[in-house]
Amino acid sequence: MLAALLFATAALQAQSSLEQNLAQAQAAYNPKDPETIVWLGRRQAYLGRFDEAIATYTKGIAMHPTSAKLYRHRGHRYISARQFDLALADFHLATKLIAGKPDEIEPDGRPNKLNKPLSTLHFNIWYHVGLAHYLKGDFSKALAAYLECMKVSRNNDDSFVATSDWLYMTYRRLNDQAAAAKVLEAIHDKMEIIENDSYYKRLRMYQGKLAPEALLDTAKADDLTIATQGYGVGNWHLYNGRKAEAIALFERVTAGKERNAFGYIAAEADLKRLR
Repeated sequence: MLAALLFATAALQAQSSLEQNLAQAQAAYNPKDPETIVWLGRRQAYLGRFDEAIATYTKGIAMHPTSAKLYRHRGHRYISARQFDLALADFHLATKLIAGKPDEIEPDGRPNKLNKPLSTLHFNIWYHVGLAHYLKGDFSKALAAYLECMKVSRNNDDSFVATSDWLYMTYRRLNDQAAAAKVLEAIHDKMEIIENDSYYKRLRMYQGKLAPEALLDTAKADDLTIATQGYGVGNWHLYNGRKAEAIALFERVTAGKERNAFGYIAAEADLKRLR
């Protein structure tokens, strides 16, 4: 009873914080400044208001048609809205706009435990290109995107393991086990992981260093953990010929409430194909 009350209180506090952040973004909004447009859309999206965020970015793009950031963020929210083709159209425009330009760190909307932003604009664009193709089941195009993403994933171990995980899963979907095994050769015990521990654990599971049970206890895990690790473990079953177990885990993922997690969206997409 006490645990449930504490959880409810924490959820209310988090909601209040998100709403305060949105109010600040609305106050700071300046249609002539793309950065304020980006932040207004991000704050709307963190509250699940994806249609509002997409509308914000669309208005911004009309005024700033060469802003790669606006296309990158609208594309992300098209993924949240399950509009993968529209997402890809935005991301491909973004890749053209960043071509030949220096990369830059993207500020975090939800800071990690060290309050240290890790991902970059180029990383996020290519990462989401790969994700959108993967969600559509076009694994060859996903592979090409993740290989591009890997070129901008070597600045820190967090970006590296995130790209490695999706790259590994893509190779496995393409039945290229040799290339998938090659991805795992770069994953080791001394990696400095700040925020992508779930991807790191999945890669260690693929290596045989962790058991699936160490990643996921569906009786105790919260919905976000189930969405993230449930998808990885479900894939592991699928790769190893256990389709029924994979479907059961994907169904467990989509029974949760974390509909915006990439693991949830991927499980949803895979269930449509598997059924």
